[in-house]
Amino acid sequence: MNPQLFVIAGGGAAGFFAAITCAEIRRGAEILILEKTPHFLSKVKISGGGRCNVTHACFDPRDLTTRFPRGERALIAPFTQFQPDDTIAWFSARGVKLKTESDGRIFPVTDSSQTIMDCLLNAARDAGVKLKTGCAVDRAVKKPGGFELALSGGETLACDKLLLATGGCRTPALGQLAVSLGHSLEMPVPSLFTFHIEKPWLRELAGVSVENVAASVPEMKLREHGSLLVTHWGLSGPAILRLSAWGARELHGKNYRFTLLINWLPDASEEKLAAEFGARRRSQPARAIVNFPIAPLPARLWEQLVLAAGVVRDARWATFSHSAQHALIRQLLRSEFAVTGKSLNKDEFVTCGGVRLNEVNFKTMESKICPGLYFAGEVLDLDGITGGFNFQAAWTTGWLAGKAMAA
Repeated sequence: MNPQLFVIAGGGAAGFFAAITCAEIRRGAEILILEKTPHFLSKVKISGGGRCNVTHACFDPRDLTTRFPRGERALIAPFTQFQPDDTIAWFSARGVKLKTESDGRIFPVTDSSQTIMDCLLNAARDAGVKLKTGCAVDRAVKKPGGFELALSGGETLACDKLLLATGGCRTPALGQLAVSLGHSLEMPVPSLFTFHIEKPWLRELAGVSVENVAASVPEMKLREHGSLLVTHWGLSGPAILRLSAWGARELHGKNYRFTLLINWLPDASEEKLAAEFGARRRSQPARAIVNFPIAPLPARLWEQLVLAAGVVRDARWATFSHSAQHALIRQLLRSEFAVTGKSLNKDEFVTCGGVRLNEVNFKTMESKICPGLYFAGEVLDLDGITGGFNFQAAWTTGWLAGKAMAA
């Protein structure tokens, strides 16, 4: 009697985690990962600037789900089964030490994504998982007791169970395997992207970062706090990325053209700033306004904000009028930017959309429509904000799928 064959379509984080989990439980089965590109774990490699933000130090399942614009309710039960504590323990048991940074993000102590890649590759090989790159599943047909697969090289393959861990459905075409097996897709749109802003003085500040701002899109009632990075094309950083995740569908509907407000000093108030400016008039009357930034704003940013408020470059505190003060306070607390598009950053690989969650059993990650078909990772209509949450969803759904396939 031939051993059962379980095929995992997709050699990313979720696919590997499912394959390893399944193989370590079901030693008699043959587990095969098929990856259409030449390389496994490519997103793991580039994530976190090459450091790999493995997960996040958020250990309450319900609290953890609030970091997911799509999938919050569906993930409550899965996270009670496998959450960041379990991820840390899983990698630790395989010799990978992780560290928690001040903002809760968790990385390997080596600060290298290669550490995570090597761990997953070695664990897969040790468990007997077979690995094949440059091979995509072009078509899948449900047959009695399993599936018949048509592979990209012209080969056909019969398998007993099939897991789709093919990543985000950036276009509907990428979700056609699931559709062909009876599933429907939520329209895919980008999530976690940066904002394109055509304002010369802002672009001159490329590379400047601010530790804490409040970013908002009032017409959509979107608001986020966090660090911000000025880029050559506009604005990025965690505050912007989180805003883009929560507003993914609405911003797509606006064709990425909307008004963005930035409060550069969210811990300050108009009254507090007016009092500070008054004190400066009295104590430093001869000092140039552009040369006297308010902490914690970087000097270059302060200078541009002062000029953008209409204050002339050689203005002194002694001549700082009440109308100029009002304009500067408004600029500091309510800078207005016209966003004209999203960035085409190559690191933009998180999507909102995918297989509808109500068509999947989140206790096992098995299809409710097609028995023997499983899902894990971003192929599903779930996505988290930046900070390691999308990887945690990949580990959790992969672990559940692998465990269920092995049963």
